Amino acid sequence: MNIALIGAGNVGWHLAQALQSAGHTVTAVYSRTATPREELSRLLPQAQPISSLNLQSINAEVVLLAVPDAALATVAAALQVKPGTIVAHTSGSQPLSILAAVACARTGVFYPLQTFSKSKAVTFKKVPILLEATDNETLQELQALAQSISETAEPVASGARRQLHLAAVFACNFTNHLLGISRQLLLEAGLPHHLLQPLIQETVAKAMLHHPYLVQTGPAVRHDQNVLDEHLHMLQQHPQLQELYRLLTQSIQAAAEKQ
Repeated sequence: MNIALIGAGNVGWHLAQALQSAGHTVTAVYSRTATPREELSRLLPQAQPISSLNLQSINAEVVLLAVPDAALATVAAALQVKPGTIVAHTSGSQPLSILAAVACARTGVFYPLQTFSKSKAVTFKKVPILLEATDNETLQELQALAQSISETAEPVASGARRQLHLAAVFACNFTNHLLGISRQLLLEAGLPHHLLQPLIQETVAKAMLHHPYLVQTGPAVRHDQNVLDEHLHMLQQHPQLQELYRLLTQSIQAAAEKQ
């Protein structure tokens, strides 16, 4: 299948290479700035770096929009494609209807549920791809495309996908931020961050096997008030972290009471 890619950021970077490896042809790569599209195009033998959203002369049955959520409506309004082209966005939070502005296209969603960084390789076969489309024929074509690069390709409607994206923010983005805070606290104490690695690995492993609430440990769930007070005192120089500590403690205790 011939595919044009709009966006050369983290998602587009990995998605384009996964499609190419599966035997598809990425024929064009668009981005607002030249460097990203040229860097990605060099990895794709038949990809043309383009600077226009008029794709009517581009050979592509599918156009995938891997752009920031805030830019999606603007890009959709400016995009021009051949009649009958499938145009799908890769957003977890934006509805299918945001592509209604694309004239003469069949529209869908092609959302890979994973965190992507250009510097870290991803096994795309293990990345779930959530799909949606305006009609069954388009959905089937997107499903076939997804199954060519992933073991998991499932239809999920916009409302459920938004809830999934919200859950993913807690599971990934917030967790990663908390890990960053823990590393900073170790740095302030002159301690190496690798000391926490076995603890982090065991925590994630347990959460994958059991309901996380049921394997919660620590001073909050035990109501060790002397420890909680000491930790809050230690965070006096970091009032935002102090408040975050309080809120997380309250949330852990409230969840434990419901079990």
